[in-house]
Amino acid sequence: MSIDQKRAARRYTLGFLFAAGVMAATASAPVTAQVKQEVRIGYQKYGTLTLLKGRGTLEQRLAARNISVKWTEFPAGPQLLEGLNVGSIDFGTVGEAPPIFAQAAGANLVYVGNEPPSPASEAIVVPKSSAIRTLAELKGKRVALNKGSNVHYLLLKALEKAGISYADIQPIFLPPADARAAFERGSVDAWAIWDPFLAAAERQLGARVLADGKGLVANHQFYLAARPYAEKNREIVNIVLEEIAKVDEWGEKNPKEVAGILSAQTGLEVDVVALAASRYSYGVKPITAQVLDQQQKVADAFSSLKLIPKNIVVKTAQ
Repeated sequence: MSIDQKRAARRYTLGFLFAAGVMAATASAPVTAQVKQEVRIGYQKYGTLTLLKGRGTLEQRLAARNISVKWTEFPAGPQLLEGLNVGSIDFGTVGEAPPIFAQAAGANLVYVGNEPPSPASEAIVVPKSSAIRTLAELKGKRVALNKGSNVHYLLLKALEKAGISYADIQPIFLPPADARAAFERGSVDAWAIWDPFLAAAERQLGARVLADGKGLVANHQFYLAARPYAEKNREIVNIVLEEIAKVDEWGEKNPKEVAGILSAQTGLEVDVVALAASRYSYGVKPITAQVLDQQQKVADAFSSLKLIPKNIVVKTAQ
């Protein structure tokens, strides 16, 4: 064997021994690194999830489990549940009607909790100079609303109370920002909307409440999760609900601090969010048969008017 061949053989042997040593050391070293998980939460410009995001307590709780939180804002409930259905979020909060439309569209979701009724947090408003004084005067008028949102059901019940049919009005389906623009320029005669957009319309535009939800609807705030996520991550879902309960308890006792957090999170003036927060109902609860029965009535109302493509059984989303 030549001198060059002997050197090559020696380099090969040393390289092999070095690689073997590295592999052995790696195999014997303790495994400490964990793959970081992420829970993706959808929220809107209202309610307890906005407070939870602002306080940061959920992030602190989950950090110990190597879980991060990703927050995604949606303009309304139907858009949020579409995000849940297509897999861009795992958990979120909406009003009464969005889960009905989502379930009718085949979304694989599950109710995991709800806040108490908050009927004053949504209303049908008219411009301050409007000649409309009663619900019955909405006949033939243009009413802006976000299709499939909680105020869709409020509008149905309000018209029913006034003795006019849904077919007697002209629904104009717009998300909140576009609806407000239409309301301001007089393109619509009335607007069915929820807080804090409702409070902003009252404080900033002088909008007059024609009817709110009192005596008409419960207006629950629901927490929902994608069923596959909830089934695989029950502990994480429970932790989120526990932190919601804590921030609910804190929020009910600290209205000024709530207004400050909501103003920072939404970009709205403190007096606007303070008005909205004064109409909140705090205290997350597990879903009950009674609440599901109320939701079934919402579903049946939409089904009877052919606003959803088929009859649904709400309790199958439990």
